[in-house]
Amino acid sequence: MSEYIRKVNYHETDKMGITHHSNYIKWLEEARIDYLEKIGCSYAKLEKDGIISPVISLECAYKRPTTFGDTVRINVEIEEFKRMELIFKYEITNTSTGELVFTGRTHHCFTNEHGMPIALKRSFPELDALLKSLVKE
Repeated sequence: MSEYIRKVNYHETDKMGITHHSNYIKWLEEARIDYLEKIGCSYAKLEKDGIISPVISLECAYKRPTTFGDTVRINVEIEEFKRMELIFKYEITNTSTGELVFTGRTHHCFTNEHGMPIALKRSFPELDALLKSLVKE
């Protein structure tokens, strides 16, 4: 699991002062990119190696609102990894209150630069082994 901390910016809130729901999805991407960099698999490296990993589905649940100035902790982990599919799990908490504010999952596949599906085990065995080792049992 990886932890990513960020503050809610003013421009991310709506007229009522509440974080706009679309920003949580952007935060998931920030946290996921940070996590991949920490494990040595930055998006830049993946793309240089010819691996594209698009989001193919997203599920989320908004539990409590956040507002301008709040600091949130985004925990991200690999929940599941199969041959050509990867699922990340996220939990966002307010660091001041400890309250859970959001839960979500993103489901990804692996393709080459032409959009053709690839199996990591065959094409990139080291990455396949790394991702398998990070799945929480």
